Amino acid sequence: MEKRRLTIFQRHPLIKDVLSLVSFVLAVVVGTMILNSFVFRSYNVIGVSMEDTLHNSDRVIVNRIPVSIAHFKGEEYVPERGQVIVFVNGDADGPLTCNVDSTVKDQYIIKRVIAFPGERVVVKDGILTVYNDEYPNGFYPDDATRKSDGNGPKEITSGEVDMIVPEGEIFVAGDNREGTHSYDSRYGLGTVPYCRIIGPVIFRLFPFNQMKLF
Repeated sequence: MEKRRLTIFQRHPLIKDVLSLVSFVLAVVVGTMILNSFVFRSYNVIGVSMEDTLHNSDRVIVNRIPVSIAHFKGEEYVPERGQVIVFVNGDADGPLTCNVDSTVKDQYIIKRVIAFPGERVVVKDGILTVYNDEYPNGFYPDDATRKSDGNGPKEITSGEVDMIVPEGEIFVAGDNREGTHSYDSRYGLGTVPYCRIIGPVIFRLFPFNQMKLF
């Protein structure tokens, strides 16, 4: 009777177990990288600039899908007015270019979208007004995002601003705009290039008793 030849895995079952474990770990790592790059990312909120919408230590989920689709088409992702977005910070001593400096402190920033290229933004007497072709006399973008429960931009917007948003960039601001609580397009940050946008916030994951969709 012919003797059956054993495979290396039958003679050394430990090798099969090790290879299975390595394959599983690689699949998890690759899957996580794909999800993180193209589908979803999570970030911790640091500071008080987005109060009372978001608070220090909140954990939020950012939707990468619309950004990935736009880039796949060779286009820039353009968020909606009023959305809360995460974007890459630039050099605090210079403009926000599309070259990322990994040494920059607070590399990722979360703010609300206020105005788009060609629009005029005016902050005066505590009021933020946006002017464009549709509203030549101006409108108040906060009216659409301020909630009765206190979420959304606070009523007073400090600072003195009168500027036209450059092409390919957006004007952003935190919701806590009284004084200098928010480092944004009013104070030092400047406008943000589309290429810097990570994506819109879609969900607050933590604290668990305050989970909500955006």
